[in-house]
Amino acid sequence: MSRITVGLAGNPNVGKTTILNNIAGKNLKVGNWAGVTVEKAEVEFTYNNYTLHIIDIPGIYNLTATSDAEKAAVQFLVDGEIDVIVSVLDSSNLARNLLLTVELMELEKPTVLALNMADEARSKGLELDLGKLKTILQTDACFTVANSGEGIDELLDKIINCFENSHDPAKLKYSENVESVLTTAAQKSGQPAQSKYDAIRALESSEQEASEAERTLGVGITKAINDERWKLASSIAKSVTASSKVKEKSVSNKLDRVLLHPFMGIAIYIALFYLMFKISFDFSAPYMDWIDGFMNNFLATASSKLLITLGVPDVVTRFVSEAVIGGVGFVLTFVPLVAILYFFITFFEMSGYLPRIVFMMDRFMHRLGLHGNMMTPLLLGFGCNVPAIMATKNMSSKKDKILVTMMIPFMSCPARLVVFAFFAFIFFDNPALVIVSLYGIGVIVALITALLLRKSFLKGKAANFLLELPPYRLPSLKTVSRIVWAHVKRFIYKAGTFIFLVSIVVWVLLNLPPGIKSADESIAARIGKTITPVFEPIGLSDWRATTSLIPGFLAREVVLSSMGIIYKTSTEDSLREKADENLAPLLKEQAVELWESIKSSFVSVASLGFSTFEVETSDEGSEGLRETIQKSFTASSAYSFMILLLIYNSCVATVAIMIREIGRKASFLFLGYSFVAAWLLAFVFYNVSNLLWP
Repeated sequence: MSRITVGLAGNPNVGKTTILNNIAGKNLKVGNWAGVTVEKAEVEFTYNNYTLHIIDIPGIYNLTATSDAEKAAVQFLVDGEIDVIVSVLDSSNLARNLLLTVELMELEKPTVLALNMADEARSKGLELDLGKLKTILQTDACFTVANSGEGIDELLDKIINCFENSHDPAKLKYSENVESVLTTAAQKSGQPAQSKYDAIRALESSEQEASEAERTLGVGITKAINDERWKLASSIAKSVTASSKVKEKSVSNKLDRVLLHPFMGIAIYIALFYLMFKISFDFSAPYMDWIDGFMNNFLATASSKLLITLGVPDVVTRFVSEAVIGGVGFVLTFVPLVAILYFFITFFEMSGYLPRIVFMMDRFMHRLGLHGNMMTPLLLGFGCNVPAIMATKNMSSKKDKILVTMMIPFMSCPARLVVFAFFAFIFFDNPALVIVSLYGIGVIVALITALLLRKSFLKGKAANFLLELPPYRLPSLKTVSRIVWAHVKRFIYKAGTFIFLVSIVVWVLLNLPPGIKSADESIAARIGKTITPVFEPIGLSDWRATTSLIPGFLAREVVLSSMGIIYKTSTEDSLREKADENLAPLLKEQAVELWESIKSSFVSVASLGFSTFEVETSDEGSEGLRETIQKSFTASSAYSFMILLLIYNSCVATVAIMIREIGRKASFLFLGYSFVAAWLLAFVFYNVSNLLWP
């Protein structure tokens, strides 16, 4: 069975991703292009006795690459092993889209045209002569409507037909003077160009030949070629547009009057993001709690019961039920939040609203040495650092992507809020002010980090970027869901594996050597006691506090539960109790809790505030822990401890996603930097506060 590699090329916002998702269904695969942190979406499937490998190439306006995404796209189109190029065009804006098509045809590779958004062109009164377009460019073409799937099968058939017949497009002819210059340059080089694109690049790269061409043409060769491309694209568009009755005012223009208004636009933006956060957290929180309970209370108990019945050693039983099942459960608890947040991000992006957010925030962000498309990932960081870093896929520059990725962990997430609230209510008279101050410190450290990076490793101003405001569109729920599922799968496979392995390592540290009866006998306790001198200058002289930082690396909210265990004089072994558990009532309990979670998710969303952020401060199980912690900390050391938790990275899931997006070296360097920054800031606060308030 023959294999056909197909590249979907086109301007941004022409519907390439929607076409790919309509073709791929649930088989969409999301990864990165080799050597760069640019997202790559692809699918491989069988169709009409062929294996089709279709790749969504990053959106570009021409083959002159500047950003990492553009370089990946151009390199693949020019040098990649590609059998057929599908040039995807916006039917309602044909002239500008044909400009890239003309340049693609200079490559002289088998090409098929997909005139997408044909329904929008029809609604605007545009009638395009497809037969005439085929004749002029001598290549196959078809209309498509990616949202509905119209024309997709026809497009696949034309790809196969183009491959079978090795149908190269028409060899473009520019003006006589330009063609003469290209021919002369090729003859002088002694190496005939493989394509018109190669001939143009060879001429542009030769200073002598470029100078001679400029004398002949009266303008630089690059400008002359660009003028020729635009003339050809506009003339083709004019000749194939049979009639044009474009409406003067579109729905997009009317919406932009409101959504891009200097005041109303910002207010609506804040309101929409508030709703996004509220729905994401309040709707997902009950399911996250249920997954955690189901894995640790039911499956862990069931596995313990089975293994004990089989006579498996206690340490192995605990490892399976707590480390393996608990680790898998920990990974799965992220899925509801990641999925819902990514649903909103994808919906905003495909609807055309996300580029407008970038446009509105760009002026403000430039004052900070940043630019508008960094705002959304940074705001998402206050919700969860994991999907926030995933959202940096829209960064066109590698430097900008690394920069914003290293700012996000300083945005305090709800997991840290749980710990902040616990300590703030114990040690301070005004806990709300303490919590707000910590959020403020996180933002300030993020901005200082950006400034330092701009002055050192990531020198230079924020990269310039071309921003297009596409028409507003209502994305297909099916398409959005497929994109979300692809990203969730990638999170589970890539980041989830790392999180799971770290979970096991932490369990081993807390539970070995075998047979320990108290927390201070564990490997983690030994490590905690060893590293305590490092933390003594910032007020943490109790080894139990420093030991809690080890499991706290898994997730910040784990710090409190870990303290509850570590601060006890001994651990209770409930393994045998689990063996006596009746699983039927437990299963029934889980079913009831699932139903309660479903009801709670809708009730929470219907309320005005954030139910997720409500922190219980008087439950019975934490009274003893409060009393013990009050004896181990002072107000200064408690605030110092919170600064450490705030600044020193957020959790293992964040590290995992950072490694995937910006690489191991940059991620581990950031880990070192965040620890040093956290320690120094905590040191300054602790010692200054002791001087001022001894």
